[in-house]
Amino acid sequence: MNVAERLSFFPALYNVTEQPELGMWLLYLTIVGLSILVYKLGFAKKLPFGKSIMIYIFLSAGCTVLTALGVFLPIAEGLVVAALILIIYKVRLHQSKIAEGK
Repeated sequence: MNVAERLSFFPALYNVTEQPELGMWLLYLTIVGLSILVYKLGFAKKLPFGKSIMIYIFLSAGCTVLTALGVFLPIAEGLVVAALILIIYKVRLHQSKIAEGK
């Protein structure tokens, strides 16, 4: 069985089979970036600086597990979809607040 055929989109894009170290780091950074984006768009509250740092530390630590799973499962792709849905929601919410104010 060819492993390269079973990779999801981002690991295949980052060529994880040919350059495993660089590919896994790029996949990790992609998952961390998308996780932070989804967190900020959907779940973030105003917190003190120290608590925010702790949240991001634990978020990045949890992304190590997601990176290991993300080689064969569509973790990063799911985060992209979640980010797009939250962006559409925020834009619609902003438009409805502007229309409500008129």
